Amino acid sequence: MAAFLANTGGTGTSIVVGERIARYAFGDGHPFGSDRHDAFVRELAAEGLDHRVQVLAPRAATRSELELFHLPAYVDLVQSRSLTGEGFLDAGDTPAWKGIYEAACDVVGASLVATEALMTGQARRAFVPIAGLHHASRGHAAGFCVFNDCGVVVEHLKKAHGLERIGYIDIDAHHGDGVYYGFEEDPALIFADLHEDGRFLYPGTGSSEESGTGSARGTKLNLPLPPGAGDREFLEAWASVEAHLERHRPQFLIFQCGADSLEGDPITHLRLTEEAHAHAAKRLCQIADQFASGRILGVGGGGYNRRNLARAWTRVVRAFVEAA
Repeated sequence: MAAFLANTGGTGTSIVVGERIARYAFGDGHPFGSDRHDAFVRELAAEGLDHRVQVLAPRAATRSELELFHLPAYVDLVQSRSLTGEGFLDAGDTPAWKGIYEAACDVVGASLVATEALMTGQARRAFVPIAGLHHASRGHAAGFCVFNDCGVVVEHLKKAHGLERIGYIDIDAHHGDGVYYGFEEDPALIFADLHEDGRFLYPGTGSSEESGTGSARGTKLNLPLPPGAGDREFLEAWASVEAHLERHRPQFLIFQCGADSLEGDPITHLRLTEEAHAHAAKRLCQIADQFASGRILGVGGGGYNRRNLARAWTRVVRAFVEAA
């Protein structure tokens, strides 16, 4: 990986990679292992894309940045259990380990580094493989997700840059519940989520009736797919995502491109191919060009078949590079 990371030449697409985010994992043999990062890095180099991206280094998010989204008491809990490495950060899916606070801060910081590269014009597209931790809520961990980098980025864009419409598109097999409920009443987040029907898969949320509440009603789009759905069903639903985004004209796009929606993932039941991710990324670049000055942040999200995630994320980066 060292030779790959030495490439820092500027192009229209940036990626944030490195050991600091690779260490966000839950041990050997766990679905969310540290080898996920390097599987992506190797595939990107094998496809010859390592020389067509600018490599940025992650950094730690500050406490104040975490608290843009998360409650102070929850941040305290993570810090405390990170010191002992004992217990869980939720009801039993997300174990604590010594140093998990720092590793989770680096994931949030990596997404903020990529966001600032986009907002300052250093990059036109950006991608962070170990990011998109969409289950964490404002007050607790969930589903391997300690801090919700997507939620922090949304709040940062609103407060630091004054954006009024931020698009969040999620094609992970699991519903992005931490993002949805974190902004359920906020019309600034234009939310679109294609996922396996929650009646069959964790976290059990994301029905089509969930469209936001109060002044945010209609700004949220949930599109559950039945177990076994493939590219045909995905593409049929995808047309609604594009229409939703075109109606709301987001000024920045966050693309959570979890690869656990591909056939062969060990813990989900969808049967997409990497072509679905390539199509979504290409079309989102066009929407970003139309409404968001080209700005699109891709985050890896889930994906527990290493070959699948390497191929799907690499296709997303290729689409970013070719459209930059």
